[in-house]
Amino acid sequence: MQTILEEAVAYARNFLHQGKPASYIPELAKADPNLLGAAIVTVNGETFFSGDYEKSFTIQSISKPIALILALKDNSENYVFSRVGMEPTGDAFNSIIKLETEESSRPLNPMINAGAIAIDSFIKGRNTDVKLNRLLDFFRLLSHNPTLTYDKNVFNSESETGFRNRALANFMKDAGILEGNVEDVLELYFKQCSIEINCKDIATIATVLASNGISPFTNERVCERHYTRLVKTFMVTCGMYDASGEFAVKVGLPAKSGVGGGIMATVPDRMGIGVFSPGLDAKGNSVAGMKVLEYLSTRLDLSIF
Repeated sequence: MQTILEEAVAYARNFLHQGKPASYIPELAKADPNLLGAAIVTVNGETFFSGDYEKSFTIQSISKPIALILALKDNSENYVFSRVGMEPTGDAFNSIIKLETEESSRPLNPMINAGAIAIDSFIKGRNTDVKLNRLLDFFRLLSHNPTLTYDKNVFNSESETGFRNRALANFMKDAGILEGNVEDVLELYFKQCSIEINCKDIATIATVLASNGISPFTNERVCERHYTRLVKTFMVTCGMYDASGEFAVKVGLPAKSGVGGGIMATVPDRMGIGVFSPGLDAKGNSVAGMKVLEYLSTRLDLSIF
């Protein structure tokens, strides 16, 4: 496994020049485009690493499936999905088009920005700090890393430039979708996206999903089986933004990407994979990260299809 992982990273290095770090969040634009790391954690707790796997980066949209689980724990499933849909959009992750054209003004799924912002408004807590601490504690539990926190510089950068997300949030508030104060919800969302992680952290979370809620390091249940199944389905259909269909064909795994350059992929009953490279394609997915996953899927026959 170690040899194949190293081969995958070596292969993906050939594509580093094809991507560029996210520029619409100024702090993310500072990332070194030559970074590339990967980690595998098996359901039995075996670990394999290659490249810049210890380099920290912000989780961004990889956080969306986990926030969804917490919102589902806090509310009935019927309630959550009466306000956020279950269908792929075919549009960019930060698009406002479907909100304006759908009769219900309901975000089509929890993996796009509008849906994720709405999901954060359903998380319980008497104030934003309590909600954030609940989110952080849940991420720490799933990642088996008690030190996780958020990057204040990235949070400030996102908050200062998040005009599109504010438009989405205000539109949903006007339509009766969003709960609570708009700025409070956005503060939680921006801090959630700014959580600092590394490849091992996201590989560990992916392994919890792969084993239907069991931690690979403690063998304890840390998440309900039903919720892991649900979010893996969303990861297949919507996790790679409007490239999810192509990714399903080429890689065939439930996965979630983030504009920080990370991708979390899960192989049911076998392993979790975390990859990182800041250079993104036009749809917001890590170019070299996807090449690592394509290589691993082919060599190890990982596709679920």
